[in-house]
Amino acid sequence: MPKKTEPKKMLRITYVKSAIGYSQRHKDTIKALGLRRLNQVVEHEDNPAIRGMLLKVNHLVRVEQVEQ
Repeated sequence: MPKKTEPKKMLRITYVKSAIGYSQRHKDTIKALGLRRLNQVVEHEDNPAIRGMLLKVNHLVRVEQVEQ
């Protein structure tokens, strides 16, 4: 019998504050998330690696949980 697949939990990440004046680690984390311009929105699958990145730059981004 096929298993029912749960909908993937996705995170919608919006870049809301510039990383100018912050450490290079913060800038690199923003870049690794795929963010380049202010007010840009990207979606990533909710997993521990992404959550860890978001904890480092939570003052620069806005995060919303999206069901797919």
